[in-house]
Amino acid sequence: MLNSNALRKLDMQDLMVFSAVYEQSSVTDVSEALCVSQSTVSYCLKKLRTCFEDELFINTRTGMRPTGKAEGMYDHVRTILQSINLCHAGAPIFDPTRQAITFNICAPEYFEHLILPHLLQGFDYANLPVVVNVHRLEADIPAEELRDGSLDLVIGFGPNVHRDHADFKTRQLLEEDLVCVVDKRATPLEPQLSLQSFVRRRHVFATPWTSASNRVDGWLSRQAQQRQIAARANSYSAALKMITGTDFILTLPRRIQKLLANEAIFNHHEAPMGLPGFTLDMQWNPALDQDSANAWLREQIIKACAHATPDRH
Repeated sequence: MLNSNALRKLDMQDLMVFSAVYEQSSVTDVSEALCVSQSTVSYCLKKLRTCFEDELFINTRTGMRPTGKAEGMYDHVRTILQSINLCHAGAPIFDPTRQAITFNICAPEYFEHLILPHLLQGFDYANLPVVVNVHRLEADIPAEELRDGSLDLVIGFGPNVHRDHADFKTRQLLEEDLVCVVDKRATPLEPQLSLQSFVRRRHVFATPWTSASNRVDGWLSRQAQQRQIAARANSYSAALKMITGTDFILTLPRRIQKLLANEAIFNHHEAPMGLPGFTLDMQWNPALDQDSANAWLREQIIKACAHATPDRH
């Protein structure tokens, strides 16, 4: 709000005249610099003097001398004019071909296997000076790092896998379901596993963070069932090696199974009916919603997800 109704009568030209008279000390020079008549400059000065209840500039032999009030106003008026220019120009547009940049993303192994390669291939093809640092996703979203700008984006799982943070923007990137992988030499199983067959076999549990269970175990618990865990692995690749030469089952995201589970070594079977899948979600700080570099990165990730989403079956 304005402190005085008189301030409403001022416009940008009045402020430009004030700034120019302060800098040039001559009404004639100001009229030429601003391409307005001397009478217009005089009219603007009259409005300014009335509004601020001060002479502002005194006509002397050496030119227009600012009063003490005008000297105190000058920096503020310049800031106003600069701010208006920034509003007109808008935020600077990020140009990845000219500006080297490093992005910090917190993401699970799923993202590193499936999405990140497509992202980096695009950067390499366009010869972009872009660096991507991936930080390991733990059981909870690193909320403080996202809030303080240490992280540009967080990629996580949903729905209801991580604790919800209502102050973040979220976009779903893709949906995924689960399949069961076994060694080709393992005891044969039906094409779609029954719940009984699923819990009868021992399992290798690939987990991206320290946890006693995951969505699979939560679902089994709701069915009054429990699976037998033979081993826990820190990566999908290690889990696949662990089931080689055994009857163990490994439950994998379907796209990861297609990517990593060599069909010459492994068979896959449809998971028991009702076993829930998950979503891959992208979260960011709303303060970066209009940041052109962050918006560009989000757009590239969405495009990479489209390339990484072939026919699921």
